Amino acid sequence: MSNTQVFEQSIQIKASATAVERCITDQTLMHRWLNPALRCEPIGDWSTEIGSRSRFVIQIPIVQPTLKSIVVEREPGLVVWEFKGFFQGRDRWECQPSETGTRLLNRFEFVIPNPLVSWGFNTFAANWTQNDMKAQLRRLKRVAEETYLGMK
Repeated sequence: MSNTQVFEQSIQIKASATAVERCITDQTLMHRWLNPALRCEPIGDWSTEIGSRSRFVIQIPIVQPTLKSIVVEREPGLVVWEFKGFFQGRDRWECQPSETGTRLLNRFEFVIPNPLVSWGFNTFAANWTQNDMKAQLRRLKRVAEETYLGMK
């Protein structure tokens, strides 16, 4: 991809990789940590298996920009969504077991093909997006640790 941007964040979670992965793959749990302005809707039945499709809708009045996504990589502890829309790229979620639980890595790699949209994003939304990714990871950590305690 030309002009590819990469935002990468990680967080240490005191929960098993199984509990963390469940927060990424279970739609109900996902909506507990996703930005409230973002809605994830399945296209067909909800799944995170390879080939599963969904759309991420940004809840902005009137416009509601949408990214259509498809799961392109799936292994235990790994889900990679590829998306197309006003952004094109991949969103990688990887659970890495550690001595103290799980290190969760989120790598958002994308291109914005429209130069005007790219300029607007880089000028007004890039820093907000990176900060939102950090906030999502903190919310996901809380949900995963609560889920893990409930699994014991």
